[in-house]
Amino acid sequence: MPEFHALLDGYKRFREEAYPKQRARYDALSKEGQAPPIMVISCCDSRVDPATIFDTGPGQMFALRNVANLVPPYDSSGGMHGASAAIEFGVTGLNVKHIVVLGHGQCGGISAALKGGELGQPGHSFIDEWMTIITDARDNVVRTAPPDPQRELELEAIKISLRNLRSFPFIAEREASGEIKLHGAWYAIGEATLFTLDEASGEFAAVE
Repeated sequence: MPEFHALLDGYKRFREEAYPKQRARYDALSKEGQAPPIMVISCCDSRVDPATIFDTGPGQMFALRNVANLVPPYDSSGGMHGASAAIEFGVTGLNVKHIVVLGHGQCGGISAALKGGELGQPGHSFIDEWMTIITDARDNVVRTAPPDPQRELELEAIKISLRNLRSFPFIAEREASGEIKLHGAWYAIGEATLFTLDEASGEFAAVE
């Protein structure tokens, strides 16, 4: 299929152009392993690549991408917890110093949550279950009817994810001791503008 061949063409360009320029970095990462100081939790939306937005190179960022950049609350009851496993590895295995929850405009998961109803496959839907993380916030946005409910819920989802990160004991301990810092950010796709959260005021402001 042409789309897959386009990926292979991209790989060839990488091998011929980008890789030789960063050969020393890749060699070091291969021999010494990774030690990224920052973890970014972002949406799997194809328009929002955190490495591109923050202009980072290989080895500089530990990235977790999922639907609507959500973090579930800490849960030790068992089961398959891919997001929680990645968070645990980033914090306790790689000792990241910062975690950034990066939301974005026009998020499909947020839009679907606002519309309500079944979001995924009939019967059991992984998407439906995942989006229950923001059910209360979604209901509140629908009830209060702000001027821009989509953006309102996107921003609120970031705050919820930060709150849920703090429910992980190993994060709460490290934040209390100053070993790790949590950050919220929201990216406007059409404007290429990044907004960061001031948790004290609860407001997002554009990065100058």
